[in-house]
Amino acid sequence: MNKTLNPTFQKKNIGIGRRKEATARVFLIPGNGQLLINKIAGEKYLQFNANYLNKIFAPLKALNLDKQFDIIVRVNGGGLTGQAHAIQLGVARLLCQFDNNNRIILKPIGFLTRDARIKERKKYGLRKARKAPQYSKR
Repeated sequence: MNKTLNPTFQKKNIGIGRRKEATARVFLIPGNGQLLINKIAGEKYLQFNANYLNKIFAPLKALNLDKQFDIIVRVNGGGLTGQAHAIQLGVARLLCQFDNNNRIILKPIGFLTRDARIKERKKYGLRKARKAPQYSKR
C-alpha cells in the first residue's frame, strides 16, 4: 500500500460491525472493488463462497458503488458466516457515515440492523445454558 492512502485509516473513517462473536473493523478507500480481509484476498479468506462475497458487497451494490471502493477489513472472532455479516454491517455503517442520504436507501433493506442474537451464558447447576442434568425420581 502506498502512503497517500493512509489518511483514510483513521478512527473517524472506520465502520464497526458485529455478529455473534465476530467483530469487523472496515475501511473503504477509493479503488476498483477489491476486498482484503486480514491482509488476505477476500475470495481466498472466504473460501470462494459466493454467498459471503455477495453479502459483503450488497450495501455497495444497493447504492451502485460496487466498483468505486476497495474494502479493507480487520476481523476476528466467530466463524465465516458471522464474520461476513459483521463486515456487511460495517460497510453499511461506513457508507452512512460518508453520506447521510445513504441511510434512507440502506435502512429499509435491513443492512443497518444489528443481529443481536448471541450465545446465551451457561448457568450454574446446568450443563449448558438450558440443558439440565437428568432428573431421577428414585
